[in-house]
Amino acid sequence: MSELKQEIIKALKQIYDPEIPVDIYELGLIYEINIDEKNHVEVVMTLTSPNCPVAGSLPQDVQNAVASVPMVSGAHVELVFEPQWDKSFMSEEAMLELGFL
Repeated sequence: MSELKQEIIKALKQIYDPEIPVDIYELGLIYEINIDEKNHVEVVMTLTSPNCPVAGSLPQDVQNAVASVPMVSGAHVELVFEPQWDKSFMSEEAMLELGFL
């Protein structure tokens, strides 16, 4: 994994779902992080539910966090609902934190 991608993940891990005490990366809301040759980043993400109360603000928070990473020339977030998120997308760390393991 590239150093830039690691820094992007680090930035994403600073963003938490307001209803769940786990960051969005460990929660499995980030489906893809694509970096082109000019260091423009596209993030494909979802929400825990299409009716999530932060549906209007969370993608912008993600875009701002990624864009703030040094060496990133720009960022775009694509919000998708396929595949639909479920708890199997969570990392082991998130499942432990939430008592699923």
